[in-house]
Amino acid sequence: MNSNGSEVKRVSVKQRVADAARHVFRRRKNDWVAFYILAFIAINIYAVLKMQTVAESKFSNIWRFFTQMFSGGKFQFLNNFLILSIISFALCFLINRFWVAMSLYVSLVVLIATVDRFKVLVRNEAITPADLSFVSGGTAGDVASFIPPGSGSIIVRAVLTIVIAIILGVLLTRWDRRSLIVPRNRSLGIIFRILLIILPLGFEAAFISAMSTTDSWANKALLALSDKPSLWDNLTDCKKNGTVVAFARNINPKIMTEPEGYSKETMKAIAERYSKAAREINSERTQDLNKSTVITLLSESFSDPTRAPGISLNEDPMPYIRSLKKDTTSGLMLSSGYGGGTANIEYMVLTGLSMANFSPSLTSPYQQLVPKASWTPTFNQDWESSQSYAFHPYSSAMYSRRSNYAKFGFSQFYTLNGPQYLKYKKKIDKSRYVADSELYKAALEKINGSADAKPQFIQLASMQNHMPYNNWYNNNQFKAHTTDGTKLSNNRLNSIQTYAKGMSYTDTATKEFLARLDAMDKPITVIFYGDHLPGIYPNAAKNKKNTIALHETDYFIWSNKASRQNNKLPGKEAAYTSPNFLMAEAAAQMNARVSPYLAFLTRLHTAVPAMEPPVVNTIQGWKRIPEGDALYLDSNGEQIDITQADKATRQLLSDYRLIQYDITAGKQYLRDTGFMKYPRG
Repeated sequence: MNSNGSEVKRVSVKQRVADAARHVFRRRKNDWVAFYILAFIAINIYAVLKMQTVAESKFSNIWRFFTQMFSGGKFQFLNNFLILSIISFALCFLINRFWVAMSLYVSLVVLIATVDRFKVLVRNEAITPADLSFVSGGTAGDVASFIPPGSGSIIVRAVLTIVIAIILGVLLTRWDRRSLIVPRNRSLGIIFRILLIILPLGFEAAFISAMSTTDSWANKALLALSDKPSLWDNLTDCKKNGTVVAFARNINPKIMTEPEGYSKETMKAIAERYSKAAREINSERTQDLNKSTVITLLSESFSDPTRAPGISLNEDPMPYIRSLKKDTTSGLMLSSGYGGGTANIEYMVLTGLSMANFSPSLTSPYQQLVPKASWTPTFNQDWESSQSYAFHPYSSAMYSRRSNYAKFGFSQFYTLNGPQYLKYKKKIDKSRYVADSELYKAALEKINGSADAKPQFIQLASMQNHMPYNNWYNNNQFKAHTTDGTKLSNNRLNSIQTYAKGMSYTDTATKEFLARLDAMDKPITVIFYGDHLPGIYPNAAKNKKNTIALHETDYFIWSNKASRQNNKLPGKEAAYTSPNFLMAEAAAQMNARVSPYLAFLTRLHTAVPAMEPPVVNTIQGWKRIPEGDALYLDSNGEQIDITQADKATRQLLSDYRLIQYDITAGKQYLRDTGFMKYPRG
């Protein structure tokens, strides 16, 4: 009873919840549910299509991204739609007014898409998670640097769209004043709203966190809806799979699982162990590594076509390099790629780290790791930064090389689209790519041949022999035949013959390049390697016996006459290698003193000459080799069973995982230990 004697109705908690549920949406019209749903779907379709304007300028291409669900059975649109719709759903209940939330949502989408489009126009790459440091750091000038000249029309359209969205939001809100959740109990209403915000966003966070992990539930869901990651080029990834998905897949890749025993004390012990190894190695060496000019030469898709299983050619396409390999440190390099994966190979060469140690989620360090890394030690950093140069006769945006090379410490990066522009860019006959001879010409111009010139570190990545191989060359004398009784289509034979002619041009250009370097009165060493085989051997790829053969490219390490040392490694030591060991081999040939890190790699290469990761990009035709396990080869090219290896070898591999984890995903205990420091004579 109350003070007036009337009875107070007691309402149970269960009744209150039921009452709140009945009043989640306050109704004035019977058709409000359908109306909100249709508006929600339409707005999110617009949002996905608007985000596609980042990568596409033609409306037909943007519209095709949507309609291919119905015409081609490709559902990448849905992946992007689901990610954005969850965000907009949560925003609705955060604001609790549908039209206000949708107005704000559209405005944000337009603003983000516009800024992202500016970056594409300026740098030919879309915004990545690493770019969010602009926002967190409050560096307006960096954001403004994305705005290209003559972009006034884009800005006007964006402003008009945002103004229209705001006006429509105001008008619709005045017409429809409903709140989404208006329960009679205020506390329950707040709880409902919180749940409708946290639950979808929590799901989204879990999805994005797992989407880059191979075989995770989120990754499988994406693949089921036609996702085909293209991590070698984020703009291509945006076009194929959607701007939203391309951005999200780089938010949280798993780098490595923390190795057992990782600690500051463990890393200190490792630093001391290989400092001792460095002293032992250096006691027998007389040269400083950075007193010579070193050139790392990634020759695109270079491999001996006469070694391709089941293929025979009427003429040797690489007589000079074949002969050269007999007199230099040379052999076969185990590549993680087949038909693609260039940047992964390049990353291993420049850092000494191995893809074999990374989580399967980390498929492209240049895209997923380096942009966010606070410490990325690379071998070129032992040279003066002003003497560290890179050349690539293609787009600087490929594999985000522009930003990554700057992080590596290259002072200048010459490409077709800047920041520094290649002077020489002729192509051969009908080829779409700059000739190797032009790349070499540009490098030679940068190398001062006088004896007292400062030593340089030069990174070259060619493009001449990049796919496709569409009968580019006139007067091609090469003829290909199968030797295993299988038949190849004329198009496939033409591809092999075109590729062989390209190898021939590379062989001639390399001969001339090395001759010019040999005439210079300064010590120069060239690390030449093919990054992967071309993906033009489908019959061979079908046979599991050819798996290793299709991952073996050619390499050599050559020093000119001015080099005081040219310690060609014995055939057994050089016969097999992998990209992460090339600098250690070069130091041995140059009789150069090593850092503790390079001493470690020297020891590891002796025990395990070559290694390859277990998981590679199936989109590019790569396979697990063998299923689920890293591949290790001995000096005869035979697979090593690591479980049966001796204690010292297992220790080295364990140390490798600890070192790599500390550098890439750990607390970087090695950073201040001198682990990367080279002794000076």
